Amino acid sequence: MLIKVSGAAVQGIDAYIVTIEASTSRGIRFFLVGLPDSAVKESHERIISAFQVNGYKFPSCQIIINMAPADIRKEGAAYDLPLAVVIMASVGEISTQLLDDYVIMGEMGLDGSLQPLKGALSMAIKARSEGFKGIILPAQNAPEAAVIDGLEVFGANNLREVVDLLNEMPGHISPTEKPASIMSMTSTGYQTDFADVKGQKAVKRALEVAASGSHNLIMIGPPGSGKSMMAHALPSILPPLTEEESIETTRIHSVAGFTGNGSALITQRPFRHPHHTITNVALTGGGALGQPGEISLAHNGVLYLDEMPEFNRSALEVLRQPLEDRTIVISRAKYRVEYPASFMLLASMNPCPCGYYNHPTKECHCTPPIIERYLGRISGPLMDRFDLQCEILPVGFDDMSSDEKGESSAVIRERVIRARAVQAARFSDEKGVYCNAQMDSRLLRRYAQAKPESIRMLGEAMNRLNLSARAYDRILKVARTIADMDESATIQPHHIAEAIGYRSLDRASWGK
Repeated sequence: MLIKVSGAAVQGIDAYIVTIEASTSRGIRFFLVGLPDSAVKESHERIISAFQVNGYKFPSCQIIINMAPADIRKEGAAYDLPLAVVIMASVGEISTQLLDDYVIMGEMGLDGSLQPLKGALSMAIKARSEGFKGIILPAQNAPEAAVIDGLEVFGANNLREVVDLLNEMPGHISPTEKPASIMSMTSTGYQTDFADVKGQKAVKRALEVAASGSHNLIMIGPPGSGKSMMAHALPSILPPLTEEESIETTRIHSVAGFTGNGSALITQRPFRHPHHTITNVALTGGGALGQPGEISLAHNGVLYLDEMPEFNRSALEVLRQPLEDRTIVISRAKYRVEYPASFMLLASMNPCPCGYYNHPTKECHCTPPIIERYLGRISGPLMDRFDLQCEILPVGFDDMSSDEKGESSAVIRERVIRARAVQAARFSDEKGVYCNAQMDSRLLRRYAQAKPESIRMLGEAMNRLNLSARAYDRILKVARTIADMDESATIQPHHIAEAIGYRSLDRASWGK
């Protein structure tokens, strides 16, 4: 008797259907073919134990199981459940009536309990697109998959519940309901609020501009000036994720195995803060299994690099391509995957090894060549990709001792949301573009309309600071964001002037 059960596998953030076929005949041997890895082959032992614990008998006949497409390697223990189902169905212990309607996936323990799997959301999306009625998977992944409309999602705790469901036994598990309002679950509890940041009004303004247009920003200043504190306050002023962004972000984190704890969607923008000892693979993604790296986990959020010159030079240079293309393509001998990588790059650094170059009161002990060598750890092309470059000076005693509270993050966040709403309306017909930082040259010419006097001012700055063509585009993007914050349809001279002011490291005085 030939039985087929549908499973799924994930490559990148996309899933594809795996058909698991079982044929029984006279004999006692067990064959598993279709390029399974060691974890899949070991499922035979887990299935035997699960059957014994739950009172089912493993068939005493020859079983041949094929996993198609047979030329793609099947990896991981998540095939335990569909393999167990196809074995039981092949000997008549499970009805075959519902098998064609559902995608089935899940890792089993020796007692038949189901463990959470990776990529459940991508599997649910694929199941719906392929016309399946629903998906059966571990209960921990059910809320995540249930956000997909038009798909029945059954979350099971163990093998017995799956058997009862497929045999339509009385009292079997019910479909998981989609949360009534997924995006209303956004948390507002942030550890750092801008009201707690003393002084630094100019830098807080730059962070607001960066958040309003999703611009890359680097802060340079001496130790203790508040760089890290303001960086950690940035998430508190970022706009909420849209449902489309939330689903895309959750798919990446699901593939990486960071969901499956009973939550539905990620509703806060990611804030990734890797240590400077991070390897190239951990930053970009890849490895033996092609997992997403930090730049993809920061998709639709922020990647913060503290003490940027201390990072490996080659790791930093890897950032250049995804910062432009907003995707990362990982090509290896055995696979090629593409992950989204549309993130806001936030970085901070000291101005020199001792940290006190340009300090108003403390003396710097670094010579000009040492300062140049330190700043040279960040290449010119990478520095060019920062839309805003802010010099930070230490907070004065009067600001530190003052009891006056600054603007709260909630107030700033409302302004950021209004500016983002303007951009969302502007780019409503542009696929994959949601904010000013994502504009290419074509969109820049269309939407960054500046007055003639604004263009003249920008031209003078280009000649004086010897700026690149990329810097020209980025100044226009930042000026467009500042104009949106002022609710101005055109870019005024003072918008250009402020945007030029955020190019501190382009000035000839740095490191000389």
